[in-house]
Amino acid sequence: MCDIIDLDKSFLVYLNGLGSEGCDGFWILVSKVEFWVPLYVILTYLLYKSFSLYDFLLILLFLVLGVTVSDQLANFFKLGIGRLRPCHDPAVQNDIRKVVCGGLYSFYSGHASNTFFIAGFLSFLLKNKIRYLSVGLFFWAVLVSYSRIYLGVHFPLDVMMGGSMGFFLSGLFSTLAVRTISQSSSL
Repeated sequence: MCDIIDLDKSFLVYLNGLGSEGCDGFWILVSKVEFWVPLYVILTYLLYKSFSLYDFLLILLFLVLGVTVSDQLANFFKLGIGRLRPCHDPAVQNDIRKVVCGGLYSFYSGHASNTFFIAGFLSFLLKNKIRYLSVGLFFWAVLVSYSRIYLGVHFPLDVMMGGSMGFFLSGLFSTLAVRTISQSSSL
């Protein structure tokens, strides 16, 4: 029987090996939070235009709280599980392209969790207001998540778990946001 960790490592070596030096700069940019600030500004503006000021502020509060929970849960799991990042893992570090290297632990990806949280949260809240926004947001989340494998800082299972956790949290926080808004408007 095949071990899932061995499959995960093999899949990482394959996906990471698809890269080339000519594309490294692009994937480094995709992985940087600062690179996406213009997108965050546009998304904030779309929220502002789609809701009353009070509802917008409540949604922004839930968005910030959700990203914080998403990010800190990823850090909690990284420290609790202690799985080495590929770039630090002796079992694969000589078989992968190490474009960049992060902290010591990798399970699970905070980048994947946070981007899938934002994509899910905003898709849920804006689904009836902006057509095809969800497609773009989830494409962005997949792009950022893949960048972590490309760069050699996460295994595919780290990214899948991060994306799943972010998506789960997005459902929880968007539901809380909608219920809070509907309760405050009924007062």
